[in-house]
Amino acid sequence: MGAARFMTGMLLLFMALSSGVRSCPPSDRAALLAFRAALHEPYLGIFNSWTGADCCHNWYGVSCDQETHRVADITLRGESEEPIFERAHRTGYMTGYISPAICKLPRLSSIIIADWKGISGEIPRCITTLPFLRIVDFIGNRISGSIPADIGRLQRLTVLNFADNQISGTIPASLANLTSLMHLDLRNNLLSGPIPRNFGSLRMLSRALLSGNRLSGPIPGSVSLIYRLADLDLSRNQLSGLIPQSLGKMAVLSTLNLDFNKLSGPIPVSLFSSGISDLNLSRNALQGNIPDAFGPRSYFTALDLSYNNLKGAIPKSISSASYIGHLDLSHNHLCGKIPLGSPFDHLEASSFVYNDCLCGKPLKPC
Repeated sequence: MGAARFMTGMLLLFMALSSGVRSCPPSDRAALLAFRAALHEPYLGIFNSWTGADCCHNWYGVSCDQETHRVADITLRGESEEPIFERAHRTGYMTGYISPAICKLPRLSSIIIADWKGISGEIPRCITTLPFLRIVDFIGNRISGSIPADIGRLQRLTVLNFADNQISGTIPASLANLTSLMHLDLRNNLLSGPIPRNFGSLRMLSRALLSGNRLSGPIPGSVSLIYRLADLDLSRNQLSGLIPQSLGKMAVLSTLNLDFNKLSGPIPVSLFSSGISDLNLSRNALQGNIPDAFGPRSYFTALDLSYNNLKGAIPKSISSASYIGHLDLSHNHLCGKIPLGSPFDHLEASSFVYNDCLCGKPLKPC
C-alpha cells in the first residue's frame, strides 16, 4: 500500500514537472504580452486566447519549437479564411505598432503580421539581432521609417516582405548579404535611391518585387547573376539608363516588368529569344527598332512595348514566334504594314493606334 502511494506521488510529481517543462518560459510569455500591449484589435478578439501560463498552448497565432518549447512563430494575418474571420464576416483591422518586445524571443523563426491595414510605427531595429529568423512578413500595414541598415545580419532569412506600407529611405547595401533569401517583396512603398550594385549576390532569390517606389539610377548588371530568378518586377519607379542585355540570358526568368520608368536606348535583342513569357517595357523612353529576333523560342503570354519612341516597321520574324497572347505596340513611331496571320489575326486596333504610319488590318488599309 505504501509503495503504491509512493509510486502515485512520484508519478504526479513527474507530471507536474514535465508540464512545467513543456510550457513556454515566463520570459517568452512576458515578451508576447508586451507585444500584444502595443496593438489594438477591436473586432475579432484574436488576442482573447492569450491567457494562462503556457503561451505554447492555444494562443492564437503562436507556435513553439517542440524540443525547446520556446516561441518560434508568430502568424497573425488580417485576411484569412479561419473561423474567427468567417464568424465576424469581415477582414481584420488593427492599430498600434510592432513592439521591440519581439526581440526578446531569441528563438523566433518567423514573424508574420500581415494585412492589418492600420499598424503604424517603424520596423523595430532590434529585429536584426534575432539569429534564427527565416520569415519576416509585414505586408499591408502603415509601417513607416526605413529598413534597418544591418538587415544583412539575418543570414537565415528566406522571405522578406515589407510590401504595401509607407517605408522610406534607401535599400540598405547590406541586403545583398542575405544569401539565403528566396522571396523579396518591397512593392508599393516610398523607397528611393539606387538598387544596390551587388544585388546579384542574392543567388537564391526567385522573386524580386520592387515596383511602385521611387528607385532611381540604373538596373544593376549583377541582377543577371541570380540564376534562380524567375520574377523581376521593377515597374513604376524612376530607373534610367539601358536595359542590361544580360537579362535576356537568364536561365529561368519568365516575368520581367520594367514599365513606368525612364529607361532609354534600344531593346536588347536577347529579350526576344529568351525564356521570358511576360515582358512589359511600356512607358519608358526606349528608342530604335523593335529587334527582328523572334523565333520558335519566343513565347509571350503578354508583350507590351507601348508608350515608347520605337520606330521602323513591325519585324516580320514576329510571325515565327510560337505564341503571343497579348501584344501592345501603341503610342510609338512605327510605320509600314501590319503583318498578316498569327498573332495579328486576333488583335484589336488598340494594340496599334497612335503610331506614325501603321496600316493594314485591324487598322485602315494600306
